Amino acid sequence: MIEQDWLSERFAEHQGRLHAMAHRMLGSPGEAQDALQETWLRVSRADTGQIENPAGWLTTITARVCLNMLEARRARREESAGALPPEPDAPHPGPGPADPENEAMLADSVGAALMVVLDTLSPAERLAFVLHDVFAVSFVEIGGIIDRSPAAARQLASRARRRVQGAAEASAAARSAKRDIVEAFLAASRSGDFAALLELLDPDAVALEVRGAHAVAAFFAGRAQAARLALVDGVPAAVWSHRGRPKAVFTFTIGNEKITSITIDTAPDRLQGLDIVPLHADDKGRR
Repeated sequence: MIEQDWLSERFAEHQGRLHAMAHRMLGSPGEAQDALQETWLRVSRADTGQIENPAGWLTTITARVCLNMLEARRARREESAGALPPEPDAPHPGPGPADPENEAMLADSVGAALMVVLDTLSPAERLAFVLHDVFAVSFVEIGGIIDRSPAAARQLASRARRRVQGAAEASAAARSAKRDIVEAFLAASRSGDFAALLELLDPDAVALEVRGAHAVAAFFAGRAQAARLALVDGVPAAVWSHRGRPKAVFTFTIGNEKITSITIDTAPDRLQGLDIVPLHADDKGRR
């Protein structure tokens, strides 16, 4: 009973960090919660007699659970073409205290805007990059988790880092272009400039159940008085708030520099989980 209480206390103590780590690796709050549940099942069955570093031990278990989930996800995607063999998940005694061998890089770049890029990485690349560059886990520890040498773990992280850096640059350029279009749309909507709205909309644009540029322009003309430009999970969008609380989020799909669809989400549970950062004209150069 004493051992179980000790485990519960250590798990609760580090749960926030473990969830953040799982969320970064898996890209989904729901999957991160699933990973933590599986981590707790493994922890609750473990022999804790030889554990000297609970934080490192819990990090290792959570990382292995996430690695298994990433490999299963990749296998499902590649099933039609023949899944690649999973990377080995050999036993590991548990890491010591974190000892990063390089300064952490790109800690802020692993956001929603780059999840598509992270999804193109192999599970081992993704794990090595996130653990080292975001959570400062040493390559010695990472190598033990993925059954690779520290040098091999370093190479995996380096390869992933180059791809993420390239994607970050491309994403910044895309966000800037999308921001200009969304900002222009909001301005045209507020002023009721029908011609400007048509210029921004694809001929087959869709919003709610309204289809076609003329119909969408007519629907939004003069209606966006209270909507404000914002980054929503890192992507330019529009948000309507009441008394400081977001009540509706407008997301825009853009193709060939034209708005092809506008989606409006008003579900409180979904809005609560969004990362919303208001944007203003004077911070344009910083976004």
